[in-house]
Amino acid sequence: MAFSTRLASSLRPALAALHWAAPRQCRGLSTPEGSEPSLDLRGIFPPLATPFSPSQEVDYAQLEGNLRRYASIPFRGLVVLGSNGEYPYLAPRERVDVVSCVRRALPRDRLLLAGSGCESTQATIELTVSMAEVGADVALVVTPCYYRGAMTTAALVHHYTEVGDASPIPVVLYSVPANTGLDLPMEAVITLAQHPNIIGIKDSGGDITRMGLMVHKTRQEDFQVLAGSAGFLLASYAVGASGGVCALANVLGDSLCQLDRLCREGQWQEARDLQHRLIEPNTAVTRRFGIPGLKKAMEWFGYYGGPCRAPLAPLSPAQVEELRSTFNANGWL
Repeated sequence: MAFSTRLASSLRPALAALHWAAPRQCRGLSTPEGSEPSLDLRGIFPPLATPFSPSQEVDYAQLEGNLRRYASIPFRGLVVLGSNGEYPYLAPRERVDVVSCVRRALPRDRLLLAGSGCESTQATIELTVSMAEVGADVALVVTPCYYRGAMTTAALVHHYTEVGDASPIPVVLYSVPANTGLDLPMEAVITLAQHPNIIGIKDSGGDITRMGLMVHKTRQEDFQVLAGSAGFLLASYAVGASGGVCALANVLGDSLCQLDRLCREGQWQEARDLQHRLIEPNTAVTRRFGIPGLKKAMEWFGYYGGPCRAPLAPLSPAQVEELRSTFNANGWL
């Protein structure tokens, strides 16, 4: 037995005793009729930006300040160390410290999803155990991709099965092909949905047909599908997604939660009107200007954005003006 697996096994009983059990408020949109998920992921999760000081050190005081403001927004929880958290640029100790900081500040009725995906299975298990130790409720595990040519369905199923077996907390798969160049194959998702400790997927690819098929093919399992972007949130709900992990929620959190509520209440015309106003700002802080654009927009809405960690560069003055115009044109500024 590998050291990481032995470590996880030895810690699991203690962590299980400490682990917070989320209330079963109602079934998620992708949960079969008549059943409830073991952990309800229904709702909006902002993937937090990691604040840095001018010297590019993690700024924990600014992080706590942002968290105080987010506490008034009805998020289901927070994602820490996703793509928008500049996860690849943080040292392993920083990753654990950031999650620990967020857990201390986060109310217990909010879920904390922590990114713990690494390139190797062993490193992923070890980091997942560390995240559980500091209070993460769920591990968000991105696809390993450096040797993407070798990441077959069989290899990915083996990787996630090992992580799911060893993890003291539930696991959510994370497919983000724009960053990894790798889409988690549908066959892998369907197989992994049957694992008792793998409870969902964050899919950022934007293929609504694929998302609808995931919901359909996993409908008999305790498995929930999360939309990975605000640009296709309404469409994702229409095909059965349970919630959304949306970068734009760092900026327009109340409006994303409003869209979530409108969809659940069947107010589709109002939901569509709101979705339309979110598409261009969402594109601006994701595909067009990325994390530097997201952090700049956060500052306009009273949050601390601050610098990115190099080699990510700040926006040029022309890009800042273009970003501002996008928010203005849709009535947000």
